[in-house]
Amino acid sequence: MALDTMTNNRFAMQTRKLVKSYGAVHVLHDIDIDMAQGEFLVLVGPSGCGKSTLLNCIAGLEHTSGGTFMIGGRDVTQEPPKDRDIAMVFQSYALYPTMTVAENIGFGMKIRKLPRAEIEAKTREVADLLQIGHLLDRQPSQLSGGQRQRVAMGRALVRDPKLFLFDEPLSNLDAKLRVEMRAEIKKLHKRTKASIVYVTHDQIEAMTLASRIVVLKDGHVQQIGTPQQIYDTPANTFVADFMGSPPMNLIAANVTEHGLAVDGMTLDMGPSWSSTGLPQQVTLGIRPEHFALSAGAADLTITPVLIENTGAESYIVFDLGGTSMTAKVPGRLDEDSVTPIRLSVTRGSLCLFDRETGLRITGKSASLTS
Repeated sequence: MALDTMTNNRFAMQTRKLVKSYGAVHVLHDIDIDMAQGEFLVLVGPSGCGKSTLLNCIAGLEHTSGGTFMIGGRDVTQEPPKDRDIAMVFQSYALYPTMTVAENIGFGMKIRKLPRAEIEAKTREVADLLQIGHLLDRQPSQLSGGQRQRVAMGRALVRDPKLFLFDEPLSNLDAKLRVEMRAEIKKLHKRTKASIVYVTHDQIEAMTLASRIVVLKDGHVQQIGTPQQIYDTPANTFVADFMGSPPMNLIAANVTEHGLAVDGMTLDMGPSWSSTGLPQQVTLGIRPEHFALSAGAADLTITPVLIENTGAESYIVFDLGGTSMTAKVPGRLDEDSVTPIRLSVTRGSLCLFDRETGLRITGKSASLTS
């Protein structure tokens, strides 16, 4: 299925019905993505969902089994990696140990036989952008993990390609350095306006870095949207459970005339509620922060199973109808307390899902979640 290059030059990357199989094993199923120029697109999902395979197909490192693929409005489905005008940053830094930082960054330009003055100028420009200009004479063994990753990024940036591909570049870093490098990558994107496809299994990375997120499961696209869309209106229970830390609470509920019945109690949804068109049995989704401590009227009174203090906020784990739930509230609580806690629920932030299909229910009857 060809794409119209005259109308799609505004896209950095496009796929249509992209399929990848290894014999009888189907890894990617009909992947359709339109990525705008300058977008930071994050592919996220659990291990084995196909995100790295999709990235390798974009790079040309894996041959697709079907479908069409374009970069910058040009069909590159059958083109080798060297002709796709891409640059990759891998999980492993893959630096040349006997070369200096400057030589590592400029090696690709040297291979292409660019003038020495141009190589030095471009290397210095990129090194200053990445704040490693003072390290150009050092070798990789003299650098920290974060500095090595910056060198790997610099080697890609000097290419000035149509598309940057990042394959879990922060996985080898410790937690503190990952947070720092995440911020550096975000600032770098804001400065360069580069088109980036970024693979990660870390949903926090996805939420903080992405212009848009592609959530994958078992080779199928579950949802494509901005981080806010993915978080507020997940397309199904998988997205709701995977995106969010802690994840969305999901519990079986029955639809009634006045609201939702959960474990013998009814959550009154107010005068705007209508059960018309809703299935009788649904899955109710509540983000942990949509519970609130209540000194007065409350929706439910719970006995904490576990209380975790993180400093500025506390996580209250409790049981509701045999389902483990988590509430996130501001401040510190007594971790040893078994005193009942009164909680209220933010109605307008709830999500309803079809119990059989797992799909989010939208439309007038479920206007609270649309």
